[in-house]
Amino acid sequence: MIKSVPAMLVMALTAFAANSVFCRLALEEASIDAASFTFIRLLSGAVALAIICLMAKKTWKPSFPQPVPVLALFSYMVCFSFAYIKLSAGTGALLLFGFVQMTMMGVAIAQGKKMSGIAWFGLICAMLGVVYLVSPGISAPEPLFAILMAIAGIAWGIYSLSGAKITDATSSTASNFFYATLLAGLLSLFVFESAYFTIEGVILALASGIFASGMGYAVWYRVLPLIPVTSASSLQLSVPALAAFGGIIFIGEPITSRLIVSVLLIIGGIAVVIQQSRKSKQG
Repeated sequence: MIKSVPAMLVMALTAFAANSVFCRLALEEASIDAASFTFIRLLSGAVALAIICLMAKKTWKPSFPQPVPVLALFSYMVCFSFAYIKLSAGTGALLLFGFVQMTMMGVAIAQGKKMSGIAWFGLICAMLGVVYLVSPGISAPEPLFAILMAIAGIAWGIYSLSGAKITDATSSTASNFFYATLLAGLLSLFVFESAYFTIEGVILALASGIFASGMGYAVWYRVLPLIPVTSASSLQLSVPALAAFGGIIFIGEPITSRLIVSVLLIIGGIAVVIQQSRKSKQG
């Protein structure tokens, strides 16, 4: 197992960004349908996480299912895959990340967390960035698929919050993947007549499940206790940029002025909120 914190961070963040590239690459080239991609990603991710748990503890079995995290994980996975039928890797990752962070901020505010004027300014900038990204125009993403990715982000935010107090995150995630796989299997049966896949599509789904999801999450949960929470949030700001870069290199996606401005507003705004949160804790 990798023990260097910087190396683990690079591996985990690259894995998160790779999910967007793998999924978009598979669906853009019609190598596999979204439901099958989701099922294979969850199943292979569950197997990978279970093996990691077995290597660490010599024993593992799924814990009793918890409805909120299981449904949140399933909703994230399904909406993520279907959104990438049309969204570019960078746009999808930016929407996903933006709504994950804003969901977690919204819950914190609802629970009574006080924010400074500067933090509110940052949050408003991030929201304006999302509005600009999805506003009508030639380079705007199609509304339905943007909404699906927004739902995926909200679901992932809920999933992250539901697991905030879990002591063994890797084992818990393996269990949640296992139960979400069962739901994905039901979905695949429901849309069976429209299912299709190629060897390339299956390989990309397996790569997303085993490496970008299973191993990526395991490494991330291993490194989280070793760094401050605010640092973890700040480091996640790199994921949309990495996904956009991957989309340019591996898929040939263009860089648009809309994406650049949105990145600056969303990532910059959230960075301001995180920085203000760090200052308030230090004070």
